[in-house]
Amino acid sequence: MLIQVNTDKHIEGNEELRRRVHDVVEGALGRYNDRISRVEVHLSDQNSGDRGGGNDKRCTLEVRLEGRPPTAVSHAAPTVEQAIDGAADKANRAVESTLERLSDLRRGGQPRT
Repeated sequence: MLIQVNTDKHIEGNEELRRRVHDVVEGALGRYNDRISRVEVHLSDQNSGDRGGGNDKRCTLEVRLEGRPPTAVSHAAPTVEQAIDGAADKANRAVESTLERLSDLRRGGQPRT
């Protein structure tokens, strides 16, 4: 699984941040490593330091499952770390749900909604 990290001009994409993103994404999605070709991570600061407070740090994850259209999730939080954790949790649930639906269809069952 290739993990690509992108930041806006307001978030410093240093090596420590990249390592953290890789660790969190691997922890959340590692068990699907053979099914995921790539995860694109986009980190941004919505207020860009102009206004303080609020959930202005956003992490968007775009997960590319083999043979499926990309699945995108996003999470906003007060800190970059919390945004990454929240988005990774959402990505895990989204991938798990997608794979369960595919498994049900392969067994001839009704798709879950």
